[in-house]
Amino acid sequence: MFVRVEKGSAVPISRQISDQIRAQCLSGHLPLGVQVPSVRQLARDLAVNQNTVLRVYEKLTAENFLEMRHGEGTFVASDLPFEDLNGHRSRFTEEFGQVVRQGRLLGLDGSTMHTLLDAALAAPLESEDEGVSAIENTEEQS
Repeated sequence: MFVRVEKGSAVPISRQISDQIRAQCLSGHLPLGVQVPSVRQLARDLAVNQNTVLRVYEKLTAENFLEMRHGEGTFVASDLPFEDLNGHRSRFTEEFGQVVRQGRLLGLDGSTMHTLLDAALAAPLESEDEGVSAIENTEEQS
């Protein structure tokens, strides 16, 4: 599982984590039934509070993306709510439009935005190592 947290972002950390896990479930990057890191492990890897990760896991369990099995751990649900996919695409389209508008307000031209998009699309989603979780922490630099 690949999760990236931008601590300087205006987007709450819990939403960053939940949005990424949800997207990976829907895209198939997290296969049905696969175990996800424990609350403690993910919190440690991301350098965030365990309660933040616990709330994310509980929310995603309530949304039927994850299953918490007592004594076993937390797993991607065996039956994902694929009917929600269109809602996620709609939200992505809206948020992407907002990013483009912000770029225009900053004076970025279409060519520059295409270059930025191409770079973002070229960035790897997962670690090169087989079966190893890749967790990136990015912190706001002064």
